[in-house]
Amino acid sequence: MRRYIAPFKKYLWGSVVLNILSAVFNIFSFAMIVPMLRILFRMTDKTYVFTPWNEVWSKPLKDIGNSLMQNVYYSLEANIALHGEIKVLLVLCIFLIVTTALKTACYFGSSAVMIPIRTGIVKNLRMKIYNKILSLPLGFFSEEKKGDIIARMSGDVQEVENSVAGSLEMLIKNPILILIYFAALIVISWQMTAFTIIFAPLMIWAMGIIGKNLKRKSLDVQTLWSDVMSQVEETLGGLRVIKAFIAEKKMSTRFDGVTEAMRKKTSRVTMRQALAHPVSEFLGTVLITIALFFGGTLILKGHSIIDAPIFIYYMVILYSIINPIKDFSKASYAIPKGMASMERINKILDADNNITEAANPVPLDGFSDSISFEGVSFRYPDGSKMILDEINLEIPKGKMVAIVGASGAGKTTLVDLIPRFYDPESGVIKIDGTPIKDVRIQDLRNLIGNVNQESILFNDTIFNNIAFGVDGATMEQVIEAAKIANAHEFIMEKEGGYQFVIGDRGVKLSGGQRQRISIARAILKNPPILILDEATASLDTESEKIVQEALDRLMSSRTTVAIAHRLSTIRNADEIVVMDEGKIVEKGRHEELIALNGHYRKLNDMQAL
Repeated sequence: MRRYIAPFKKYLWGSVVLNILSAVFNIFSFAMIVPMLRILFRMTDKTYVFTPWNEVWSKPLKDIGNSLMQNVYYSLEANIALHGEIKVLLVLCIFLIVTTALKTACYFGSSAVMIPIRTGIVKNLRMKIYNKILSLPLGFFSEEKKGDIIARMSGDVQEVENSVAGSLEMLIKNPILILIYFAALIVISWQMTAFTIIFAPLMIWAMGIIGKNLKRKSLDVQTLWSDVMSQVEETLGGLRVIKAFIAEKKMSTRFDGVTEAMRKKTSRVTMRQALAHPVSEFLGTVLITIALFFGGTLILKGHSIIDAPIFIYYMVILYSIINPIKDFSKASYAIPKGMASMERINKILDADNNITEAANPVPLDGFSDSISFEGVSFRYPDGSKMILDEINLEIPKGKMVAIVGASGAGKTTLVDLIPRFYDPESGVIKIDGTPIKDVRIQDLRNLIGNVNQESILFNDTIFNNIAFGVDGATMEQVIEAAKIANAHEFIMEKEGGYQFVIGDRGVKLSGGQRQRISIARAILKNPPILILDEATASLDTESEKIVQEALDRLMSSRTTVAIAHRLSTIRNADEIVVMDEGKIVEKGRHEELIALNGHYRKLNDMQAL
């Protein structure tokens, strides 16, 4: 947590200074009670002796308080004799108002300077998580639930704000107040303070018992919160299926189970937190009662350790120290909750990114020869079966290579290795003879355009979706790309044209329209290498024809790697690669593969039925 607080050190020091001033002014404002009581009740028979100030500060700590009070009362007596009791009382009242105003101003200031820290920590934390999510490889997200990641960015960060960042003010203010008030108690009466302090460990022990295991229970609560968010995310994504299979009751029961488990865990944590205030209140009252009995006994027996006005002042300061201790105990409960959430956040922030940049990357300004796979094998990080096994393949510049095979054959994984969404377990992938691990990832991906089966669009305008990833794109360039993608006509029919907001994942567009926007985006990027991952697989016949025309324009004069289920779309490919269970089993043109009478012929015959 320290690394997130570091940028706000100046605010922390401001809070420290203002809290010190607030405590000092508070002591001085309470100190006005003593002379007021002496004047009101005419307790001025005693003769006071003035001690030079340089001698006061050279005395032992236990005697400084007595000497200070002697000097104050000496001055008061002199002023009362000179100006009268009423005028002196008026001055003391004005002084009380002024010190109280200064105290409250410093108190407000100390709280105000903490606001930029609290909001800044949360903002920086969210940005760190978001940027980490952007930088992590796709393999990380295949092992994590989206709902869980959303929960960590929302619920866990919110808990850190409420628990840790919200407790920072208490952690700065309360120790200062406790130290200054405790020093004042020693100065006023070290004997009473020594007696009272014996009972302080009891409070600390009791608070420790209540706070035990709070962090672990809070971690359980946040884990269950992730499960809740995951189910919400799954429900929103699968509403069509849920309704189609009349599974509303089943999903509701499932959701009720998770929320009930979370309710029980939250109740236990909240119960412990709720216990903090009454327990600290009770123990504080016990402490004050003990001091009241001890000090009252001394006064009633006529001991000269402390007199009535000083005793009242002592009790006011003692009561003032109880509140910071109670707040400190609240922070001791809140922080474990926040640290439990911080652990979950750090699972993302500390996640390893195995897609690393080369220490001295080779410049990659363009694509001039070929992409080659040499003995490439791959399996996912969870240690599952081999997805790709000893792949050897060359994709020459300007050629169209199609990859076909049954589901699970490894087609998508193969093309995902080209832009380094994953790195192979063994073997090497080269571009123009240079291993892609030796070039900058940004340079490599600048050469590649993607059009996927699922059109990944954003809840933004059509213009911004087409111009996505191309800095400074003009309207003319976007329109030209849309025309090539057969998208301009339907775009102009929308309200606002290119400024039409397409909704979440492009829900306001048809499947064919979404795909044409994706193609226009790839056209605008104008990459020399194009990856098509079953770009027409989910479209109806009419939409497929329109999209295929756009794809043909996009593929012209580009190196294309196309994954296809519909063999009719890749018959004219320069080379067709047939995959089965992670291996390349056949390669050749359409006619050659048909003549082999192997896997490709079988796929072709099945689609011809």
